[in-house]
Amino acid sequence: MNTHTLFTDTPPVRLFFFAAVPGAVSMLASALYQLIDGIFVGRILGDTPFAALNLAMPFVIINFSLADLIGVGSSIPISISLGKKQDEEANNIFSCACLMIVMAGILMGALLFGTAPGLIRLMGADGEFASLAVQYLRVYALSSPVTTIIFAMDNYLRICGKVRGSMALNIAMSVISAVLEFIFLAVFGWGIWGAALATCLGMGSCAMAAFLAFARGKMQLKFVRPRFSFAMVRQILACGTPNFLNNIAGRITSILMNFLLIRFGGQDAVSIYGILMYVEGFIQPLLYGMCDSLQPAVGYNWGAGRRDRVAAIERCCFTASALLSLVSAAVIYFFPGQLASIFMQESAGAFYEGAKAALRLFSLTYLTRWFSFATQSFLLAVEKPVPASIISVSTALLFPLLFVAVLWPMGLTGLWMNFVATSAAAGVLAGVILGRIPEFRREKRIG
Repeated sequence: MNTHTLFTDTPPVRLFFFAAVPGAVSMLASALYQLIDGIFVGRILGDTPFAALNLAMPFVIINFSLADLIGVGSSIPISISLGKKQDEEANNIFSCACLMIVMAGILMGALLFGTAPGLIRLMGADGEFASLAVQYLRVYALSSPVTTIIFAMDNYLRICGKVRGSMALNIAMSVISAVLEFIFLAVFGWGIWGAALATCLGMGSCAMAAFLAFARGKMQLKFVRPRFSFAMVRQILACGTPNFLNNIAGRITSILMNFLLIRFGGQDAVSIYGILMYVEGFIQPLLYGMCDSLQPAVGYNWGAGRRDRVAAIERCCFTASALLSLVSAAVIYFFPGQLASIFMQESAGAFYEGAKAALRLFSLTYLTRWFSFATQSFLLAVEKPVPASIISVSTALLFPLLFVAVLWPMGLTGLWMNFVATSAAAGVLAGVILGRIPEFRREKRIG
């Protein structure tokens, strides 16, 4: 099915199942690997490597943030240009963005490799704990030039209507990474750096496979001689800024949380926080997969002036996001012990009970989290980066900092409650922003 037929003629519900469900499956494969990664490190290498992985992870995500800014920021104007039948402009943005991502990967990788020991020391870690975290971070830094483009390639495949190809890419990446990690840790007996190397090899190999698929010239998007302009770069940066700010702000919050957790509860508290992040890392990619997979269709129809179709697609997106989130909240609340035990060598003791209590509080986050998430995705798809950035930064940084101060007297419990309070406040903010957007009010009347 060609892009125009898929995005403009397919009934919205069918489009949702054709595009969003494979997108969710793609992200599910990635989430399952992240879960397996945590299980392998926690059960094979032990508690200290598991805590070191979680201490380094915010910096790993920062390493991908600039590439993600360019990838997401270019995908939106590419989709809208295609909707306007401006294929030449779409190909130029695509070609320039790929070159920008590779250069960003080189710069960010070099920066993080050099600063890794200092960054980990600033977190308050020392000894073996710090050494393991540095090892993990430096493998990602060295691999940055060939791994950071993978998520952009995933977006570009979906823009070309290659939804199943995108799904296959993500599944292959997860399977390759999981198999290699098991071999490196359980068979070869390598340390935490082997876990990072397995992931980077999986990402790098699939990124190159996707790149070659475009290089053959048979996709709707084609590589052309890049023609950079200030207006184009500004457009990419503006559209990618909300996602970038979310990544950076979220990682700043994670770094602050780890800093406080080390002081409030030591290594065990960092590990419990890591368990919460792995659970979130299973649910949020599903939400992201559904919403992000529909962005090309929303952007294409927005560029084509089909506001009624945009509204119909978004109704599917919001409904599915709500259902997924509410089911997730129920599972986490009623089965915290089973979830916690996945990452532990022993399912007993104070550490285990603390993880169960934290998970029950954390489950309440998903009663409201879906609304701000789906709203931000919609705003990005229709080139409204400012309100999307407001939601992004508030959710990832401003509200968490506010509630750290408000809930400080509650200690560790206050840190776990931070997620719930932040999610509720973000939902209210998203509702206020949507109500003030004229196009949204018109679409609501059409619906």
